[in-house]
Amino acid sequence: MNFDLSEMQKILLNSAKGFLGKEGKNLAREMEKTDDGYSPELWQKMAELGWMGAVFPENYGGIDGSFLDLVLLLEEMGKALVPGPFISSMVSGLSILRYGDDSQKDKYLPRLIEGNSILSHAFSAPDPEMDESIVEETGSGKDGNYLLSGTRLFVPFAHVADLIIHAADTDKGKTLFLLDAKNPGINCIPFDSIAADKPCEVSLKEVKVHEGNILGKIGKGEEIVGKMQEWGALCHSAFITGMLEQVLRMSVDYAKEREQFGRKIGSFQAIQHQCANMSTGVDQVKFLTYEAAWKLSEGIPARKEISMAKAWASDASRRVCLLGVKIHGGTGVSEEHDMQLYFRKAKANEVAFGDGDLHREIVACELGL
Repeated sequence: MNFDLSEMQKILLNSAKGFLGKEGKNLAREMEKTDDGYSPELWQKMAELGWMGAVFPENYGGIDGSFLDLVLLLEEMGKALVPGPFISSMVSGLSILRYGDDSQKDKYLPRLIEGNSILSHAFSAPDPEMDESIVEETGSGKDGNYLLSGTRLFVPFAHVADLIIHAADTDKGKTLFLLDAKNPGINCIPFDSIAADKPCEVSLKEVKVHEGNILGKIGKGEEIVGKMQEWGALCHSAFITGMLEQVLRMSVDYAKEREQFGRKIGSFQAIQHQCANMSTGVDQVKFLTYEAAWKLSEGIPARKEISMAKAWASDASRRVCLLGVKIHGGTGVSEEHDMQLYFRKAKANEVAFGDGDLHREIVACELGL
């Protein structure tokens, strides 16, 4: 595996650094105070730079890049804590690219790449024993139409989405449907969360969907969901990589400046070892993520490598951010300092598309255990 970046990737990376260094400053803090949770203006600028089309073919308006290109972008987004539905839109768009028919690709992909559409996915069903008020789950089909009812939880940015990929249980098995998020039969309620990242409860009540809006084949939704879980896990590993690189930088800079007992705290062995452990954890996440992205870019199956990366990224996000808070002391948990932002966002990314325990199970399965 060659870790050297191509000239185009270097240009893409430098462009992202410059753009987010200017446009992304204080954005995460500002967006937490808004109802949408993201900046439509920044979203459009990202589309104009071609970021929405990073992994999509040119005939849909994309730049025909690779998964490694997408990882580079997400790593820079993680450093700046760019909020918004980028990952959910990319994962959903990739599912349409791989499993959709020509009419679905022509309808949805150009609008996504142009920045005129936000995509999300609704997979997680609530436990009916914990909440008796949820809409009863149904997915019946007749005369080429389906009538869907049910509730899904933790749907990312569903309150601003234009399209939701909904996983429904039909008489032929799990099936994915492309739903107009503005359908009057769909009710969306954003949750409060530690990361203020706008997960939503989405309830469907007798939503009529034509069979032409089925993604893939009827009853074959499990395969598509599995692949989307892989892509999403890789995307969040890349975002975590950027977050942790920034946490490490802030911690080292602080250790060089902060004085205690007449010395810079970075001169104490305990702080030095903490920073060394942080640096080791960050590099492990980065190289595992890059390896998985490289394999996908080369068309090599990478389920094990993706889960290895996400398992380590999920665990490292907790360890590294906690050490960062400890090094900063009380400053690290004050609202005025950025460290608490990274600490909170890390928790949301830790569990997104599976936490460390889930992905260790996948790795074990891939090892034949």
